[in-house]
Amino acid sequence: MKKDEFKTVCENRKARHDYFIHEIYEAGIELQGTEVKSLRAGKANLRDSYAEVRDGEVFIKHLHISPYEQGNIFNHEPLRRRRLLLHKREILKLFGKTREKGFTLVPLKIYFKKGRAKLELALASGKHNYDKRAALHEKSAQRDIERALKERTK
Repeated sequence: MKKDEFKTVCENRKARHDYFIHEIYEAGIELQGTEVKSLRAGKANLRDSYAEVRDGEVFIKHLHISPYEQGNIFNHEPLRRRRLLLHKREILKLFGKTREKGFTLVPLKIYFKKGRAKLELALASGKHNYDKRAALHEKSAQRDIERALKERTK
């Protein structure tokens, strides 16, 4: 893929720290005109956002897209509920999975692919504090190993 075809707008780095990621889906986002312009300017925040399946459709809540600066009275509401565009079989699968105990839908990142805004949606389950500590310990140990190998090759 060319560099122009894939532009990341924002990422939810904390999601991988707070959740075990089981499956990842790519979904389109139903946006208004000024929302697209704000996304292209990189004015979005995924923190505290989540998705839910309701009436056979998937919606994302608490996704903050800042109002477009050059927008007029037709500017959008920053925290409105937005519909995600997925195939029907994916929606049914997500509906069944989210009814299971402990599973939730967490957005990982928003990006543009071939000019269209896409959202990477993860089926995830929450981590406990001891899981988070273990992950941090593994990450620091791996960093120490890589640092030692790098120094040894010099």
